[in-house]
Amino acid sequence: MASPTLSSALNTERAKPYALGLFRIVTGFLFACHGAASLFGWFGGAAGTGGTLETGAWPNWYAAAIQLVGGLLIMSGLFTRSAAFLSSGSMAYAYFDVHQSGALLPLQNGGENAAMFSWVFLLLVFTGPGALALDQLLGARATAAVPEATAAAPAGTAR
Repeated sequence: MASPTLSSALNTERAKPYALGLFRIVTGFLFACHGAASLFGWFGGAAGTGGTLETGAWPNWYAAAIQLVGGLLIMSGLFTRSAAFLSSGSMAYAYFDVHQSGALLPLQNGGENAAMFSWVFLLLVFTGPGALALDQLLGARATAAVPEATAAAPAGTAR
């Protein structure tokens, strides 16, 4: 009898939604921590200064607000694709506006976090939230609330 491969032993297909969900939770948490640091002075404050950003200061305060709210939404899996799209755009803006002028590569210009978050959140736009997401819970409730006859009715027919 042949021994099972590692892939079959782990059953990776069944684990994918949970791995994606854990990935989303961790990256959302880290993103929210960046926003909380800048807005409230937590975790060393804005850029490690211990301070906070001036309320309403463009673009830093708004970026921090997007980081906090977007990170919490992504972490919880609520409106994941929309929050990830906005967060990805925010980080792309941060990279090209703040970091790109310093040097070409993220390792040279200090833009690793902005570049990485931008691509991570763009990935979540296309993959969705994975398992353990409030989007799934709300989607299941919305589907259950639609009567079966209405859901099966052809478009353009009245009942």
